[in-house]
Amino acid sequence: MAEKHPLSEREFWEIYRKVPRLTVEIIIRSDQGVLLTLRDIEPCIDMWHLPGGTVRFAEHLTDAVKRIAKRELSIDVLGTKLLGYIEYPSHYENGLDSPVGIAFEVTKYQGTIKQNKEAKKYGWFKDLPKEMHQEQKDFLAKTVFIDNPLN
Repeated sequence: MAEKHPLSEREFWEIYRKVPRLTVEIIIRSDQGVLLTLRDIEPCIDMWHLPGGTVRFAEHLTDAVKRIAKRELSIDVLGTKLLGYIEYPSHYENGLDSPVGIAFEVTKYQGTIKQNKEAKKYGWFKDLPKEMHQEQKDFLAKTVFIDNPLN
């Protein structure tokens, strides 16, 4: 069943080109590294990134994590841990929008990871790819790879 979006694409961009946009970023770790998906939609097509998306009006952050993880990764989130936030000045500098992402580690989930049509593929990374937002690289280096090493 297709998910119903509360805003048309035009309404979405009219709003979020004028105000900060709150997002959630989903971090899943394993012995293989951290999970990233390769975007197959604009903006930022062909870039690796943390799965995530916009928080809806009056939506609890953990509910947004659950909704987005189900939509983008086909998993049911059972546990999360707040890791911090990621600001994206590069988006604003490139004329996109001004997102601020609240990063959650998924500590427990059920189901098998499978990307949706927004991503070409997913992968596990111990060394982060070049084709990735610098802000996400910096955040992961500071919180996941340094404070909680995968190696």
